[in-house]
Amino acid sequence: MENIKIDRELDLKGEVCPFTFVKSKLILEQMAEGEVLKVILDYKPSVENVPKSMREEGQEVLQVNQIGDNLWEVIVRKVR
Repeated sequence: MENIKIDRELDLKGEVCPFTFVKSKLILEQMAEGEVLKVILDYKPSVENVPKSMREEGQEVLQVNQIGDNLWEVIVRKVR
């Protein structure tokens, strides 16, 4: 697995759609192009919706990993 430098981490455990995407997008807007955001999710629909919405926004989804029981991380690089 590629060693990715994480610039910001956003813990969204307990949050549901569409707030998971909205909060992720707001953090990305504060970040510089090329920086990497790790989003922690525990809501299964968000694990599909956040990466899909990020790609639709033109961001680069680097990884989606299950990191525990009902726990995932989505790694996104800001493109623009």
